[in-house]
Amino acid sequence: MEKVYTKLAPEPVGPYSQAIKKNGFLFCSGQIAINPENNVFIDGTIQEQTEQVMKNISAVLNEAGYDFNDVIKTTCFLADMNDFQEFNKIYSNYFISEPARSCVQAKLPKGALVEVEVIALK
Repeated sequence: MEKVYTKLAPEPVGPYSQAIKKNGFLFCSGQIAINPENNVFIDGTIQEQTEQVMKNISAVLNEAGYDFNDVIKTTCFLADMNDFQEFNKIYSNYFISEPARSCVQAKLPKGALVEVEVIALK
C-alpha cells in the first residue's frame, strides 16, 4: 500500500491520506473546494466549487500517475440536489469516459456545496 501526497491538492484535515494506491487501484479521498495554495475554502457558486474540486482531483490523480480517463467510479455528494444540472455541466467536462457514479445529497464539511471522491485503475 502506497500513500499519495501532493502539495497541489489540499492538506488532509484529519487522519487520512489524499489517496491510497494498491494493486493498480487508486482510492482518492473526497475533495471539496479548498484552494491548495492557501488551504482556504472557496465559498462560491456550485460551478466555482466544482471547478476547484476537479482541479484538486486532477492534482491527486496526476501525482499518482493517473488521469481522469483512468477513473472507474465516482461518488458525488451535493448539499442540494437542485444543483445537480449545474454540477453535471462541469463534471462532464472532466469525466468524458463516463465512469460509474453515485450522487447523493449530504451535509458537507465547511458548508461545501459539492464533494467528489474517485476510484481509478491502471
